[in-house]
Amino acid sequence: MRDPSIEPGSPASGRLSRSRGFTLVELLVVIAIIGVLVALLLPAVQSAREAARRVQCTSQMKNLGLALHNHHDARGRLPYGFNWLEALWSAPLLPYVEERALYDTLIWQEGGPGNWNANGSPNEAACGTVVSVFRCPSMAVPLHVENQGIPGRVPASYRAWAGSNVWSDDVSTLARGGRLVPVDAAALEQHPLNGMFYGESATRLGEVIDGTSKTIMLGESYTDPAYIKDGQAMDYWLFGSPQTGGWRLGDNGGTEYSEGLGSTAPRINSRLDPTLPGTIMEMAFGSYHPGGAVFGFADASVRFLPDDIDWPVYQGMGSRHGGEMATD
Repeated sequence: MRDPSIEPGSPASGRLSRSRGFTLVELLVVIAIIGVLVALLLPAVQSAREAARRVQCTSQMKNLGLALHNHHDARGRLPYGFNWLEALWSAPLLPYVEERALYDTLIWQEGGPGNWNANGSPNEAACGTVVSVFRCPSMAVPLHVENQGIPGRVPASYRAWAGSNVWSDDVSTLARGGRLVPVDAAALEQHPLNGMFYGESATRLGEVIDGTSKTIMLGESYTDPAYIKDGQAMDYWLFGSPQTGGWRLGDNGGTEYSEGLGSTAPRINSRLDPTLPGTIMEMAFGSYHPGGAVFGFADASVRFLPDDIDWPVYQGMGSRHGGEMATD
């Protein structure tokens, strides 16, 4: 007689139940579906992250534009592009980006601790200080790079605008561009230039007769210190540039002014064109954002300009008084 305490179908009943599992084919199908979903979702996630980074970059450019306007209001002029003490435009801007304490450590003299690569000096320490407003979150470069005797030097994403016809750091290297460089080409060592910033410049916004909403003041750069072509590195930095040392009005003894300044002469993201000479590449603006770069205009507005913007229009945006009808 069957024991009534034993449930039918239980192991004790002698009739074992078998639970059905996944077959190998079913498991492979599930894995394939998951892989397809990940492949579809990953680009969307990356795109969303890049969109957020671009928004942050735009906000930082806006803050820098407002800081330049505040400097202009306080001093009656914009900062110089670079000066004879090897300082770049970003150094006098520090008090206007909430970095007064860092600014107050700087030594404004030629030689000794006033040099930007003087071992252990406050100026050298400033060059190794991260100030986030100068760095695009999309820039794929380490926070610190050993360069020109400066330990942990901080690369920059943004440079000031020197002009619409500047093709090289030095007049002596303009010829390297060959037929790419027009006969009226200028170099960063010259004074004055037709942009907003250059050696010992003191530009007033009232001088921007082309219209402040149509004249570029700042731009992103495709910063890449590890990339070197024709002896030119795509390296852009903050606060000071030791290699500009020796520059004076009428005595152009330095070089590498492009560490802080750029030009609308080359197309956007010319750094990515392997056919160009390195002297032209380093003049160009660009970015790690796909399809173009963020630019700050003289009215403190900010716009994203695409790589394929009409070249003459883009060049016209780089001069303050050229009379070009620059529209976008």
